[in-house]
Amino acid sequence: MSWDEWWRRRRRYWDEDEFFDIDRIFEDLMRFMREFEKRFFEGLREYRPREYEKFERIEGPVVYGFSITIGPDGKPIIREFGNVRRVRGKPEIVEEREPLVDVFESENEITVVAEIPGVDKEKIDVKVTEDGKTLIINASNDKRKYYKEVDLPSKVDPSSAKASYKNGVLEVKLKKIGKEEGRGVKIKVE
Repeated sequence: MSWDEWWRRRRRYWDEDEFFDIDRIFEDLMRFMREFEKRFFEGLREYRPREYEKFERIEGPVVYGFSITIGPDGKPIIREFGNVRRVRGKPEIVEEREPLVDVFESENEITVVAEIPGVDKEKIDVKVTEDGKTLIINASNDKRKYYKEVDLPSKVDPSSAKASYKNGVLEVKLKKIGKEEGRGVKIKVE
């Protein structure tokens, strides 16, 4: 059924009766959408069979989202999360999800908050690089895997780091350091 046919039937319902049957309209719309989806994927398979194979191998959900905030300079900051990455300008689905992360900076401390639901606390691995400029979050469970490298706004002391995990939210607090070089240290999650 084409879009025009569906629209003509819809208009016919309105013309026949003042109180048209909304259920019939939705049934026709759902039938139209199922046929459209079927034809779309058949056409995709014929047009680009190799690229379609990637989508057939996906297990689990495809997750993509973004967060927009206003930075201290008044410019918008757009952060993406999920398991869809851009590789050479094209979207590619990967096994590891990128969690939604917020970084808060105060005078003496940096706080990193990451949303990683569905993972046990024991399966979370949080590290700070030796130069104290990057926080690496790696978490995995049977069905979910998360990975994110967070660039920190200032150098931090890795040995002062404290991490807590509750209700799918990981919070890491790091003390800032001056010009000194820090060493890489694994952070225990409480």
